[in-house]
Amino acid sequence: MKGPYRADHVGSFLRPDWLLEQRDRWKADEITLEELRENENKAIAEVVRKQEAVGIKDVTDGEFRRESFHIDFIDKIGGVKHNFTIKGAFAQGEQTKAGGEKQAPVTIEVVDRMTRPEAGIEVENFKYLKSLVDGHPGVEPKITMPSPTMTHFRGGRKAISEKAYPEMEDFFADLAKLYRDEIADLAAAGCRYIQFDDTNLAYLCDVNMREAAKARGEDPEELPRTYADLINQSIKERPADMAACIHLCRGNAHSLWFAEGDYEPVADKLFNLTDVDGFFLEYDDERSGGFEPLRFVPKGNKKIVLGLVTSKSGDLESVDELKARIDEASKYVSLDQLCLSPQCGFSSNAIGNILTEDQEWAKMQMIVELAEEVWGSA
Repeated sequence: MKGPYRADHVGSFLRPDWLLEQRDRWKADEITLEELRENENKAIAEVVRKQEAVGIKDVTDGEFRRESFHIDFIDKIGGVKHNFTIKGAFAQGEQTKAGGEKQAPVTIEVVDRMTRPEAGIEVENFKYLKSLVDGHPGVEPKITMPSPTMTHFRGGRKAISEKAYPEMEDFFADLAKLYRDEIADLAAAGCRYIQFDDTNLAYLCDVNMREAAKARGEDPEELPRTYADLINQSIKERPADMAACIHLCRGNAHSLWFAEGDYEPVADKLFNLTDVDGFFLEYDDERSGGFEPLRFVPKGNKKIVLGLVTSKSGDLESVDELKARIDEASKYVSLDQLCLSPQCGFSSNAIGNILTEDQEWAKMQMIVELAEEVWGSA
């Protein structure tokens, strides 16, 4: 069985304080980039051991080399600029409770034809991750990266240079090729599990976000089709044994959120037009609605990873309640097509969510044990 696995996870884990301090020292020119990477290597080796210890089949580097789940990747694309800073994104967020005042989205602009670094973006990072689990039977290294839609949605046509891209078809073609090239190099390095993190398809479930898209000149009814095609073009040359999944998120950084609304507006196009192996869906509270949109999931090999366990707080869910929710979801899609995970990562940005590392790992242990009970294996 390739990913997604019965007990899966979204990718990021809480960064240890000492690693955050080392990144601050690097920013202050107190240590070199090479010294920072050596510290990251040490922290990544530790978080991989912790993942293996709780019985997770797919391991990530915890996104320990990133400040943001998406900006660090996008920042390496030539021709793209952004306004993201950790302090700017969360200055107010640290003073509010989860679900309180929400921060303005990051802006991303395409100012020239897009290019990819010759060495790739996540390729060297993957090689180190793989080296940590080589010879470990049943353990799969997974790479997460922002969905290609993340370079489009927040600004739309207005944020894409008409001089560089007079026709939007050329923009989408360049973007898809950039991802195909990255995936090809990852595959050559031995990667067989990739995950796109996509807030935009989830934002299109939100009435206010849909209106904002209209104001930018976009059609929220057609964007799911456009994005499905973009994702399909991005992954179409992956090896047959490489799993590709999408994680949908309504906002997670520092236990905050930015959007709400059930999957109904995007479900049909999302599940039927997007040629991926699995969908990681938030289902940890009422903001994501019910399981009824899962009726659109086609019978077959596509998996739905139920994000029933919240990463926004350390409170441990009731196992009986989780079982009941899995049973409820199975009324709309076969139990054999279901998996279990947290609703999002534990640290979408360097400023992690409001819980402890012990609570984080207790949740992962519970997910593994529950998967073994429900499906017979994790």
